[in-house]
Amino acid sequence: MAQRLIVIGGDAAGMSAASQARRRRDRDDLEIVVFERGHFTSYSACGIPYWISGLVPGPEHLIARAPETFRTKFDIDVRLRHEVTAIDLERREVVVRDLDHGDEVSERFDELMYATGATPTKPPWAQADVAGVFGMQTLDDGAALRDWLDAEPQPRRAVVVGGGYIGVEMAEAMIQRGLSVTLVEQAAQPMSTVDEDMAELVADAMRGLGITIRSGMAVTGLEQRDGRVSAVVTAEGPIPTDVVVLGLGVRPNVALAEAAGLPLGPTGAIRVDRRMRVPGFPGVWAGGDCVETLHRVSGMPVYIPLGTHANKQGRVAGINIGGGYATFTGVIGTAVTKVCELEVGRTGLRERDASAAGFDFVSVIAESTSRAGYYPGARPMTVKLIAERPSGRLLGAQIVGWSEAAKRIDTLAVALWNGMTVDDMTALDLGYAPPYAPVWDPVLIAARKAVDALAALDR
Repeated sequence: MAQRLIVIGGDAAGMSAASQARRRRDRDDLEIVVFERGHFTSYSACGIPYWISGLVPGPEHLIARAPETFRTKFDIDVRLRHEVTAIDLERREVVVRDLDHGDEVSERFDELMYATGATPTKPPWAQADVAGVFGMQTLDDGAALRDWLDAEPQPRRAVVVGGGYIGVEMAEAMIQRGLSVTLVEQAAQPMSTVDEDMAELVADAMRGLGITIRSGMAVTGLEQRDGRVSAVVTAEGPIPTDVVVLGLGVRPNVALAEAAGLPLGPTGAIRVDRRMRVPGFPGVWAGGDCVETLHRVSGMPVYIPLGTHANKQGRVAGINIGGGYATFTGVIGTAVTKVCELEVGRTGLRERDASAAGFDFVSVIAESTSRAGYYPGARPMTVKLIAERPSGRLLGAQIVGWSEAAKRIDTLAVALWNGMTVDDMTALDLGYAPPYAPVWDPVLIAARKAVDALAALDR
């Protein structure tokens, strides 16, 4: 009798695990069933803001593989609109509800892949039964917002609550759709994923695009008219709006795991080993936005929900379920985003992360240009490096610039991944041509400045 793998969640980690397991074990050896409560599989949630803005014409462009492809090409039984409501680890069963018909059944498993992802942070005021308030996590969320924006009367004003990646990207999307946009952020400025001095550059650019930023402010409630949102309530008074988008971040979707007794780590996400196994529970695996992982620089457990990590973790789990051997060796938190033409990249530790991890460090900021200064289209670029004292080992980096900026963070991520010092980095053989970089690339200029700062402190 074939073994049975049940996968809870049909996006990045879940479908990567199912696909890799199938490549190594055929149906006669391993039956694979995926339960997905939404309408789609293997889609790019990161692309939703660009679908909302109109840059991406339709949701089908965000889908990497449709359910039918998995069924016919991979022999994976994908069941959409099916939600797992309970896990019985002793009986090796899950309870599944058909969301369209209400039926509930128990399904056995030999191997279980837990890939439920994350859920948007939704404060109590946002849970009121008021139309026009949207989280932004799934394609279904994106479809609901598109319908609202396209319906009559069409919204003219938007409030985005929260200034992380989703909040900043959704503010851009609303501006591109022609709405008047206010971003409300409880911190001093949006983009807390970078240090405050770099985040201020982002905030200035957002204001230049016409986005009103209300920082140091919290939303405490909603006002409504005829069941539709009409304003968000703050301590400084209401802000009128026709639509509210939540960008308050996400939390790991671990309710099922916790109820089943699976271990959670200090971040509140599921604890897994390097092979994506849940310790102490043979045959149980987890990956994606519901698990915590190791930060390779700080050595501490972290929760960094990104699609890049989810796909890699799912692949590792699937290889191991299929009888191979693979490990996931941690993250350094590399990420990029943009606000219209402004590009933002970061990797490794921020200053506050380095302090919390106990590092002694120096920080430097270097101003440069994206191309040779005389070449048409050269734009300013700001690079920040954080280096350990006295070793000079790179701990973190951030970049804000107008063109050719964000992907330069990858050079710094590779240096960070491999434990390079800023002195090592000054000798990097980077490509040069006037259309692409100054003769001294911004990365090299920042590295030299960090070396000088370390030398000055150690005299």
